[in-house]
Amino acid sequence: MTTIAGVPAGWPTTEEEARAVQDALRARVVLDETGPKPGTGHVTGVDVAYDDERDLVAAAAVVLDAATLRVVAESTAVGRIAFPYVPGLLAFRELPAVCAALDALDRPPGLVVCDGYGLAHPRRFGLASHLGVLTGLPTIGVAKNPFTFSCTDPAPPRGSSTPLRAGTDEVGRALRTRDGVKPVFVSVGHRVSLDNACAHVLALTPSYRLPETTRRADALCRRALREATAAGRPAD
Repeated sequence: MTTIAGVPAGWPTTEEEARAVQDALRARVVLDETGPKPGTGHVTGVDVAYDDERDLVAAAAVVLDAATLRVVAESTAVGRIAFPYVPGLLAFRELPAVCAALDALDRPPGLVVCDGYGLAHPRRFGLASHLGVLTGLPTIGVAKNPFTFSCTDPAPPRGSSTPLRAGTDEVGRALRTRDGVKPVFVSVGHRVSLDNACAHVLALTPSYRLPETTRRADALCRRALREATAAGRPAD
């Protein structure tokens, strides 16, 4: 079942408004909690796919049993793109659909893994942090590229990591999830420590570079977008 995602009343429409929201919400990020133990409870991946020509975005939420990585629930949401493309403000394009997909789940999502950034963001408030503050859920960001921050390459073995730094601050880690394969870039979103975030990512990558949460959510949101486009959704 696909939910139609609306844009919340008062959602920012300009860069100035969006940055003001980031500034207001950033102070609410919780950094002093460890978060759930890897391999326990549920862990949920969220991701989005766009059709810019039709002004559509599709979001997916896929809940896995953290111990077995078996899918236990999933949901999708489709809506109009909520904000123009501006680097550093992508959360404002994605969050209405992502939140609608999470709300449509039939069970608690547990830890939420975002395809993007948390603290590893120029304004220290990427999608994972924004989503965590809005929902109260523990969140982490796992990105394919390091965005604007510098790091050295981790050692080749799986599990090796190096700090992702903004000046002298560690805002995330480059984490090797497969021997000799390009690392992923992990950052805290909300209510999870960086050590625990990296442990979760390793638990979610038994066979591939990217977490199973991300892989499954990516496939599901792309399918939802194809189906929505074919069906002519969403309604205005």
